[in-house]
Amino acid sequence: MRHDELFETNCAISRTAGILGERWMISILRAAFFRCRTFEEYQRATGVARNILTDRLNRLVDVGVLERRAYEEHARRTLHEYRLTEAGMDLYPAIAMLMAWGNKHAGFVHGPPVELVHDGCGRVTEPVVTCSCCGEPLDPREVTPRPGPGATKLAPPLGTVGADAAG
Repeated sequence: MRHDELFETNCAISRTAGILGERWMISILRAAFFRCRTFEEYQRATGVARNILTDRLNRLVDVGVLERRAYEEHARRTLHEYRLTEAGMDLYPAIAMLMAWGNKHAGFVHGPPVELVHDGCGRVTEPVVTCSCCGEPLDPREVTPRPGPGATKLAPPLGTVGADAAG
C-alpha cells in the first residue's frame, strides 16, 4: 500500500498515519506545542527546508490541524502565523506520549532533553494514558479492540493481525 492510500482505509490509525506519518510532521507538531507561531520560528525549531516546511504547514492547514492567521501586512506580502486548531490540540496526548517514549527508550544518557511541568502544581509530570471510565492506566494486554459503529466488511477482522503483539 502506498502512503497516500492510507487515508482511504477504514482504520483510524492508518488514516492518521496518512496525514501525520511523514517524517517532518511530528517535528512540526512538536514545534507548535512548544509555542512556535511564525514560519521563521517553525523553520528554526525544526531545521526543515523552507519549501518542505511550506508544503507541510499547508497540509496541516488543509486537514484542519493548524489554522493560518494573518498577523502583519507589508507592501509585498502578508505574514502569517500558524496556530493549533481544536483538532490540533487533540493531538497533544499523542505527542506527549511520543516524547515520553523517546525519553525512556531513545538513549538519552543524562536524562530527558525536555521535561513537562504542569502549570497547575508546578511539578514535573509524565503523560499517562488512562481509561476514560474508571481512571485506571491502560495496558495494551488489558484492552480488547472490537468493531465500532463505523466498521466495514473491508476492514481486516480484529485480532487476526498481530494478535500476540502486546505479549
